[in-house]
Amino acid sequence: SRDEHVAVKIVRNIECFREVARSEIAVLDEINRLDDDNRFACVRMLDSFEHEGHICIVFELLGLSTFDFLRQNEFLPFSVEQIRHMAFQIFRAVFLHRNKLTHTDLKPENILFVSSDYDYKYSDETLRSLDVKVVDFGTATFDHEHHESLVSTRHYRAPEVILDLGWNQSCDVWSLGCVLMEFYLGRTLFATHDSKEHLAMMEKILGPIPPHLLRKTRKQHYVHNQRLNWDEQSSTDDYIKTHCKPLKQYMQRENEEERQLFDLLGCMLEYDVCRRITLEEALWHPFFSPLRTQSHQRS
Repeated sequence: SRDEHVAVKIVRNIECFREVARSEIAVLDEINRLDDDNRFACVRMLDSFEHEGHICIVFELLGLSTFDFLRQNEFLPFSVEQIRHMAFQIFRAVFLHRNKLTHTDLKPENILFVSSDYDYKYSDETLRSLDVKVVDFGTATFDHEHHESLVSTRHYRAPEVILDLGWNQSCDVWSLGCVLMEFYLGRTLFATHDSKEHLAMMEKILGPIPPHLLRKTRKQHYVHNQRLNWDEQSSTDDYIKTHCKPLKQYMQRENEEERQLFDLLGCMLEYDVCRRITLEEALWHPFFSPLRTQSHQRS
């Protein structure tokens, strides 16, 4: 129909923003080419053009971001079933990884509901419209391109990025582990603005950072005697002790689906990139088996 509503992103007429926009258009073109029947959870670019020096990108119109949805619901967490439904779709945007692309900035603000006509109150009704899509490919990076040493928004930044060890697709997996945890808790897991404090929080939640990673870091001031250079007597450490606890202790109910969710989170929030689960592997995790049988029945 001629009168469909769309979203238009109008880019500031400043070269650095124009460069990001051109990069985003290249990525979105590639996504459209790879996913021509729109099966994967990535936003569709419908068109792009220039208007008086401003690059404009035309997108399908989506709903609220998951962050705004949480905020409007006073940060009431999503249920495990809702998290499963959303994660399954977000993980299927893995086809980006298969096609040598890393998003680098996955966070609740960049995951949007497809439709806005859902009920704001939580009920079984909301599940039907929990379809989501990933947006904002401005910092997405192809494997062959230069990898900026600092990527991602602070709270979702992987340890290898903070330690400046180089990164690849698996930094998206870490970010999504943080996102799912935020959906579960209704609040950010790593609420900090300081890199060393961030690493100390990781240690409190996930155990010590492996020495071989600390040995290789270019940020040697973070390390002392092969351990994180962190003062456990500091007031900041008191803050961490009261706000952070081992991952499994965040589990609210001792049932099978929560155990599976936390097992999956543990595989995603793995320090060692070589041992961290891939999104492709994650789709076969037992946490998703209810959805795999459903989609099997449908096909």
